[in-house]
Amino acid sequence: MVKLSEIYAVADGISPKRLSDEYCEKYGAYDNSGVLVDCGEDIQSVVFSLDLSFAAIEKAISTNANLIITHHPAIYGKIGDICVDSPLGNKLIRCIKNGVSIIAMHLNLDGAQGGVDESLRDGICIATNTKTVENQRIMHPLSTGGYGRVYTVQPCGLKTFQENVSKEFSTDKTIFYGDCDKRISRVASFCGAGVDEEAIAFAKRQNADVIVSSDFKHHLIGLALESGLAVVVLPHYASENYGFKKYYEKIRRQLDIPCVYHTDGELL
Repeated sequence: MVKLSEIYAVADGISPKRLSDEYCEKYGAYDNSGVLVDCGEDIQSVVFSLDLSFAAIEKAISTNANLIITHHPAIYGKIGDICVDSPLGNKLIRCIKNGVSIIAMHLNLDGAQGGVDESLRDGICIATNTKTVENQRIMHPLSTGGYGRVYTVQPCGLKTFQENVSKEFSTDKTIFYGDCDKRISRVASFCGAGVDEEAIAFAKRQNADVIVSSDFKHHLIGLALESGLAVVVLPHYASENYGFKKYYEKIRRQLDIPCVYHTDGELL
């Protein structure tokens, strides 16, 4: 068994929480990364899951794991009460009753080198058979890493681009907006729900042909198209599960206790 603090030190070594603090201070964001629930027990096994889903909790209980590491913080905004008849309250009570601690690595992992946002770029490069990242610009740079990227890829048509990205990210729920034959050679990508007016303006300034992200609002799709950008919408889960699984692999190799990865497949 391993102390919770030792596991957190390994996780923080890959995606330091100071990056979350830096991002929030520089760019006016909010986050709640770190140890969210500490049941006070040494850790015998770990479940990794993008979200604190009921299925992830059941996986932990059934495998005698007493730590769940997530990307999205289960405790994020203000919590007025914790009641068993609400989904979040039920999850937290179930974890605590079963001695399951919870760690979340969110904005720090989004922006870390080799983190979720960089992994989205890497997956798109694999999908387009792009061997080397060239002419990259980062919208929100950090002391190491950053969030929001524009870069050059091997040219292809928009429809082909969308199909290859869908395949690489193991989803059939990707949709695109724009001329299916539009030539794509420069991509702007933002993991999760990262696109706003600033992101579209940044992509346009950096001569992107397409913008890839998740959870687009209607008016932002229209703004992107009117700005000359095609749009590819990945499911939020698919855009971030890809990189979070790589994070799991890095941590798993450094721990001497069992680690398993849980996927909520219906969200892919």
